[in-house]
Amino acid sequence: MAQQTEVTSGYHADPARSFSLHADAYTQSRWFQTDVNSIIGKSWQWVCHVEKTRIPGSYITVEIAGQPIAIVRDKSGELRAFYNVCKHRAHHLLSGEGKTSLIVCPYHAWAYRLDGKLQGAPHTQNLKQFNKDEICLDQVQVEEFCGFVFVNLDPTAPPLAQQSGALQSEITHWAPDVAELTFGHRLSYDIKSNWKNVVDNFLECYHCPVAHKDFCDLVDMDTYKVTTHGIYSSHMADAGNSANAAYDVSAATVKTHAVWWLWPTTCLMRYPGRSSMIVLNIIPIDTNRTLETYDFYLETPEPNNMELDAIRYLDEVLQVEDIALVESVQKGMSTPAFNQGRIVHDPEGSGKSEHAVHHFHGLVLDAYAQKNI
Repeated sequence: MAQQTEVTSGYHADPARSFSLHADAYTQSRWFQTDVNSIIGKSWQWVCHVEKTRIPGSYITVEIAGQPIAIVRDKSGELRAFYNVCKHRAHHLLSGEGKTSLIVCPYHAWAYRLDGKLQGAPHTQNLKQFNKDEICLDQVQVEEFCGFVFVNLDPTAPPLAQQSGALQSEITHWAPDVAELTFGHRLSYDIKSNWKNVVDNFLECYHCPVAHKDFCDLVDMDTYKVTTHGIYSSHMADAGNSANAAYDVSAATVKTHAVWWLWPTTCLMRYPGRSSMIVLNIIPIDTNRTLETYDFYLETPEPNNMELDAIRYLDEVLQVEDIALVESVQKGMSTPAFNQGRIVHDPEGSGKSEHAVHHFHGLVLDAYAQKNI
């Protein structure tokens, strides 16, 4: 338990009294492995928009906590997820995404129905005590939630809709058409920082007036409010009322900046403009490396001029600024000059407060405690 005591030191349930998570949690490989096993491997992970899996036979493959997973819509319309591993010799079954009527292993052609049950295995008719009806792919929890597909490797985890409380009603209120949107664009980044630093940075706008001056014109910072709930936090602000250097929102039909962070690695963002939803998926790779994808779901497959400007701004300005920040923080945390810092707390819940970072750290420490390290 010595390791656990060390990493929890300084944290207080009251954000006004608390220090941040200890630097070891960001820089030590033992904590990264705990993150993968006890956080990523036991939480609901974003996969895709429902449009990719609407049609029976449609499938997509992903890797979650190092585990290969296949998600498929079966012929009855039920969404299913399996370990993407053949029960014969453990070869992967499906690759990428697409549509199929049968899951056929590319190694020895064992064939599985879309419900995971073995349909046929070549040259097994002479095997003794072999009953193909007893063979089925190992299932993984899968859920459609707010227009998106999530999976959870933990078979005992409660449903996401249950865990997340009022999140579904919030998103439905601010983005009622989210399930009808369509994929428009993806941005990808490889970042030299621990994934928790990426989340920390996303959860506070204390740094925005210093590091994101364009963003502070895009939204009205006086209206920016952050509210924490069980396993998510909401970040709301009105669009700015004057011209800004980020992108032109004078023709925007959506006037609210509505953002949600869902534990531990999913960020759903509805920027001013047309109806849209941007999904930031944070993917831990190693102690000092994180991948990010930004998927833009729009009213039409082709972005309009305002959305092209928004994509350009996010890619060429906002992300450049944020990546430089978190990579600098990661380097600083790896020096003997830093262990942890104070949480800056505004009891009014403004965007310039770090209480959502504190909320995230509490969830991390809860997961560590359950590991009994």
